[in-house]
Amino acid sequence: MSDTISTAQPRYAQIKEAIRRRISSGDWPEGFQIPSEHKLLEEFSVSRMTVHRALRDLTDEGLLTRVQGLGTFVAERPPSTDVVELRSIADEIAERGNVHACRVEQLLAVAADAGLARRFNLPVGARLFHSVVVHSESDVPVQLEERWVNPAVAPDYLDQDFTRQTPGEYLIRLESSPQVEHVIEAVAPTAEIARLLDIPVTEPCLRVTRRTWVGVNGVQGRVVTVAMLVHPGSRYRLGARFQLPPH
Repeated sequence: MSDTISTAQPRYAQIKEAIRRRISSGDWPEGFQIPSEHKLLEEFSVSRMTVHRALRDLTDEGLLTRVQGLGTFVAERPPSTDVVELRSIADEIAERGNVHACRVEQLLAVAADAGLARRFNLPVGARLFHSVVVHSESDVPVQLEERWVNPAVAPDYLDQDFTRQTPGEYLIRLESSPQVEHVIEAVAPTAEIARLLDIPVTEPCLRVTRRTWVGVNGVQGRVVTVAMLVHPGSRYRLGARFQLPPH
């Protein structure tokens, strides 16, 4: 694919603008692996140093993300609005007049695999914190929370007592102007999820995958956490109320 570029700009700036156009047009969508530096230098007839500078600048601006050992990808951007309110499950349960309790199944450091590395914009093998917590409402399990956390943002995460405060409550105190992405899906539980939630493996579940950034519009900030919240379909309802913009 070739772009017409202005000779009035430095070559690295011309390449940046060509890549920006491919991203904004949708030719290179979020998560797309862009061509290698070698292919780009051949396409634009420039040196490797020139291509490297253009890609480095776009990475610093948050348009691209590099994953060590995999390549360079179009960065996933947080949405500009939130449909689902960010609330503590403990508060939700208390508002219904019931008792919240949680059981910590796992709390440890792990190495990021390729999928997590892309979600966090970190190298493969980077250190992350991982927790698995079961939330109950009056002794009935209503949510399995599996969460990965960036140690650079929450270095004391592993030292917290999550039977006294939820992971979400702890993290929200650390985040300044967070940007949140929600993906909501109906899923079938694995045998392990069914065991932890005390449900049949045939019961459908609702899974909310939530990713949180800090920074200006999430572009130059860092991903704080990625969480997967699984609810038994018979024990949970998800709703939202919002105002449509005027015509």
